[in-house]
Amino acid sequence: MPGKRPRAITTTSSCPCGLGKSYGDCCGRAHLGGVAPATAELLMRSRYSAFAVRDAAYLLRTWHPSTRPSALDLDPGTRWTRLEVLGTTGGGLLHQEGTVEFRAHHVEAGRPYELHENSRFLRVDGRWTYVDAVTAPRNSAPGGFPEP
Repeated sequence: MPGKRPRAITTTSSCPCGLGKSYGDCCGRAHLGGVAPATAELLMRSRYSAFAVRDAAYLLRTWHPSTRPSALDLDPGTRWTRLEVLGTTGGGLLHQEGTVEFRAHHVEAGRPYELHENSRFLRVDGRWTYVDAVTAPRNSAPGGFPEP
């Protein structure tokens, strides 16, 4: 619906990241600084949830210093509706870098959209940070590359 506001997220709400836990037991802990995500995928999920709850401070805090913008203006008209993790490379407990391919579904002005992205992550002082991403063009094959 045009103009529909996002539902309020509380600690007992389902976490937007899609892991099936409550927000307070999942990404909410990371957003409050209580726990650092242990893998690149968990950081990506927590960043998706930060977009859903409009936590710009968390997004900036988890952005790699070499690519971090000075400010972030989140569109209040965007409602994030679903996250699909399509694959990961590296990004585990023993890695220093990794990538996560995902689709983030959202609604703007009542119209559904999908963001297909391959995000790159690096550890800084033991914590995962978001570096940059390749956004897959429309009609792209898995992996974010144009179909031949």
